Amino acid sequence: MKNEIQKALKTVFDPELGIDIVTLGLIYDVQVSEVGDVYIKMTHTTPLCPYGNEITKKVKDAIYQHTHPKSLKIEITFDPPWQPTPELREMLGV
Repeated sequence: MKNEIQKALKTVFDPELGIDIVTLGLIYDVQVSEVGDVYIKMTHTTPLCPYGNEITKKVKDAIYQHTHPKSLKIEITFDPPWQPTPELREMLGV
């Protein structure tokens, strides 16, 4: 099920940047229990991201569309704060 979740997460794009949240590095952890409980630890590009709630909702929708978890918990954290990788910076032209 973890592979399906990873695939589902790659279908969620940041509306501002047009890049999927996995490539952006917004997903910090994905755990799936033996009984199908799913836990996702993620961040947003900034604590005041205007699309944060929308992205989180899209994550939920994508998970339920592609898999059938027993339960789903999404934790939003800013520790550590998001930092684009050098490769991502190059992609973004910054």
